[in-house]
Amino acid sequence: MSINVIKKDGSKEAFDIEKIHKVVSWAINGLSGVALSDIEINAKLNIIDGITTEQIHSVLIESAANLICEEAPDYQYVAGRLLNYQLRKNVWGGKNPPKLIDLINKNIKLGYYEPKILEWYSIDEINKIDEFINHDQDFEYTYCSVKQLCDKYIVKNQEAKELYETPQFRYILAALTIFHQYPTKTRLTYVKRAYNYFSKFKVNLPTPMLAGLGTKKNSYASCCLIEMLNTKASINATNHAIAGATCAAYGIGVNYGRMQAINTGASNGTIMHPGVVPFLKITEANTKAWQKNGVRGGSATVNFPIWHYEIENIVQLKNATTGTHDSRVFNLDYCIGMSRVFYERFIKDETMTLFSPHEVPDLYDAFGLPEFDELYVKYENSKKIKYKITVKTRDLFSSLVKERLETGRIYILNVDNVNTYGSWNDKVNMTNLCVEVTQAVEPLKDINDPDSEIGICVLSAINWMEITSDEDMERVCDLVVRMLDEIINIQDYFDTAARNFCQGKRSLGIGITNLAAFLAHNKVKYSDKEALNLVDEWMEKQQYYLTKASINLAKEYGSCVKFKSSKYSNNWLPIDKEYKDSLVSRKPSMPWEELRKELKQWGMRHATLTCEMPVESSSATQNVTNGVEPVRALLSYKSSKKSSIPQLVPNIKSDKQYYELAFDMKDNIGYLNICNVIQRWMDMSMSTNQYFNPANYEDKKIPYTQIIKEMIHFFKHGGKSLYYLNSADGNQHFEKEAACSAGGCSL
Repeated sequence: MSINVIKKDGSKEAFDIEKIHKVVSWAINGLSGVALSDIEINAKLNIIDGITTEQIHSVLIESAANLICEEAPDYQYVAGRLLNYQLRKNVWGGKNPPKLIDLINKNIKLGYYEPKILEWYSIDEINKIDEFINHDQDFEYTYCSVKQLCDKYIVKNQEAKELYETPQFRYILAALTIFHQYPTKTRLTYVKRAYNYFSKFKVNLPTPMLAGLGTKKNSYASCCLIEMLNTKASINATNHAIAGATCAAYGIGVNYGRMQAINTGASNGTIMHPGVVPFLKITEANTKAWQKNGVRGGSATVNFPIWHYEIENIVQLKNATTGTHDSRVFNLDYCIGMSRVFYERFIKDETMTLFSPHEVPDLYDAFGLPEFDELYVKYENSKKIKYKITVKTRDLFSSLVKERLETGRIYILNVDNVNTYGSWNDKVNMTNLCVEVTQAVEPLKDINDPDSEIGICVLSAINWMEITSDEDMERVCDLVVRMLDEIINIQDYFDTAARNFCQGKRSLGIGITNLAAFLAHNKVKYSDKEALNLVDEWMEKQQYYLTKASINLAKEYGSCVKFKSSKYSNNWLPIDKEYKDSLVSRKPSMPWEELRKELKQWGMRHATLTCEMPVESSSATQNVTNGVEPVRALLSYKSSKKSSIPQLVPNIKSDKQYYELAFDMKDNIGYLNICNVIQRWMDMSMSTNQYFNPANYEDKKIPYTQIIKEMIHFFKHGGKSLYYLNSADGNQHFEKEAACSAGGCSL
């Protein structure tokens, strides 16, 4: 039986296998361990009469993608080339790219690009920028990279499923948008440099930037922090801000730490307070009712101190088996603030006391500072305090760890370490959705408060695998600091309080990514002691060059308006952190004291520079490993609502034996030590996870004692925050997008 295919113009012609031979031969050219016959055998099984030419090409892409495996990794490039071929045909209408100016004009007319691009740049400048673009670079990308770009980042009509860009155009649009306000004499230099770093994967752009730059979307930050007071005006202002933040596609961190406890007297004793749950339900509904860019509801993490009067119930709010729907708030995550005194009481098997924050407001104000411990004991012994409960510390910790293990989503914030080892002069009370951003913010007093602040997370990450020298690191750090500084200038703000913070303190959060590949390439594992000195050396260099870049920007534009809120204004540097137990044997090697002289003279443009965020979503666009995380498998499948994308670890041919898989680790100590070494240099915090494999334990049950032992070890060595607790379930090859990865704080 003959098979006819339908061409793009609607005409029919007989199926010709030679056309498939030609395309597949081109796609496998120069690659090893791949076979034309294997791709065609898979494809021919799906070719039926009446199939379109585009469907045939999709079958070829799927056929090649299905052959991606550890033993034949080059199929990821075959599938990537075939997908790029199809993308170019649909977007370009042929083999040759359109002129950049023509693409811009077309997408402005279609309503996707920002019309002001043609005001920002002259036609001559756009033509010069066009010369920067290396479209051949598309064919160096893996299938995972191209597929993720097509699914999430390239400009498209969601309803018609039509795409209007190819990868290099996406990166050049990002670059020219970021630097459009730079002086005419220098901006093309920075546009070219930014484009090269984006397209060659030296710099990882977060989802809001990569998807939005150059379009009409003008909100590029990832996450926000909202500090709430225990007043009606503040609570209402907070929920108003949450609605705005969700609509603007921000992930949300909100602090409930001051909220009055249930059944405590309010309004001069005329009513009894309903406690935290009814207000949490408002926040929960608020994040889900409003839409992130009209696509999906928002996400929020709520912060509480461990000594809150209602903490025994708070840690169980995600547990459906211990309460009713009315008493549980499932669609929020919870971060519990811890401090040294509670770890010590756990170790000594002592009791602790729970308070309603409204009755001891100065205790909350001291939480995270040295004076807290003495004040806490004072209130424990005070007979004037009406609302307090004595509980066994070990019982409370066991309950917290039980919920952390069962839900994976009860987070920890070590407030002592956050304030002692952070870069803020002002006290930090809370963290964000993914617990890596620790900013000092002014609480929302009311909806019109001109002095309030909403913390804003302006994020990016540096791919260590693509850094070739100290000079390269310095150039990349300079570019990233300038880039994020411009993002602060050009983006819209959903609330005046957000603008107050971002343009006043100019807080940046620059992390690292692809660490697992970096370690494997250097033939060390997370559990190797040799890895600690290596990571310490590289993180010191990154922090040094970022600091230098911020000082240089201060020379050009001045230090940030609220520079005094930062310890940097005291001539402080990360090298001044004092740790009792060092995990590394090397000594710092960068000329910090020379830099300190510059800092003293010029100040810094930014109150903070670094944190370590999840890099799950955008890591797939670069085919790199997620942030600082160990990989779960050498071949994994990134699952989202649109597709399941196979992703191999980088350099699998040469480095396969050096990768240490997350659930093969006997415990988390090696990984946590790596994070503690990185944290030594970072001025904010890290989304640090724990990984447990039940198969490693008796009766396949993960012991609470092991989880707590690691929490204490992490705290002792300066660790600030713990994010997910991940347990192996037999599906390590399949990784779903984190709740925040589609527009929250994850990159």
